Amino acid sequence: MAAAVSEHTGHVTEAEDASAGRNSAVAASLMTAGGWIFCKGIKADDRQAFMHRNEAAVNPFLPRDVAPRLLWQVENDGWLLLGFEHVSGQHADYSPNSPDLPLVAKTAQVISQTEAPTIADDRRAIQGQWAAALDRELALAPPDNAHSWSRENALTIKEWARRAPSYLGGSALIHSDLNPFNVLVADRAQVVDWAWWKTGPAWVDAAHLVVRLIAAGHSPAEAEAWAAQLDGFGSAEPEGMTAFAASLVRLWERKFAISDATEGARRWLEYRLNGH
Repeated sequence: MAAAVSEHTGHVTEAEDASAGRNSAVAASLMTAGGWIFCKGIKADDRQAFMHRNEAAVNPFLPRDVAPRLLWQVENDGWLLLGFEHVSGQHADYSPNSPDLPLVAKTAQVISQTEAPTIADDRRAIQGQWAAALDRELALAPPDNAHSWSRENALTIKEWARRAPSYLGGSALIHSDLNPFNVLVADRAQVVDWAWWKTGPAWVDAAHLVVRLIAAGHSPAEAEAWAAQLDGFGSAEPEGMTAFAASLVRLWERKFAISDATEGARRWLEYRLNGH
């Protein structure tokens, strides 16, 4: 593996393991003769290798100022390795009054205004993926460890969640996981880890950011007011937003019931169902 990397970078004089990330067997910043680069990789036959292939496929189509460039991709000795431009900066702070928020908004706006690329894989459309996931989820009772509010309002949540896919058509680029660890801030905000990119309506990333802002301490009203500056969110149908929030609650309480993001989604849905 080291030899395969060196073929693209030259001699590596220093390596620093990444401080975050869970989908790569290898993730490190490397000092080379040409400067720092970032390398991530996984065994080529690993069941999660598709995420690295997704990221490599979309990278050439990403807006230049919002994501680091893929410099090289190699499969060697059973490993799939990706080398990227190195991005300096800190993980974004989404808390109220954070100076990072204007930079995050600028980047999210650029992404939402970008047409998703046409790549030979129709599974990237969020509408079909969401419908299939909800078909499986809504055939089940809510999980036992769901929040008490979710259990008490299970029928209402189910009725709203079932409608979500009908609002998810579109051709905009979606990152779909703008959690703070995927956004690095210096003089601008850059987004990494594009493994889950999708095609759909321009408001989806903004909706995810609403959830993350609530999780970081904003009220639902404050989070929505912040997201309203983004074109996609401001023009989205209110019913579609409520349906999407309901679908997040159902899907996320199954996968990770005890998390700040799931609680943020639940609080957002409760706010919307209360007529706001």
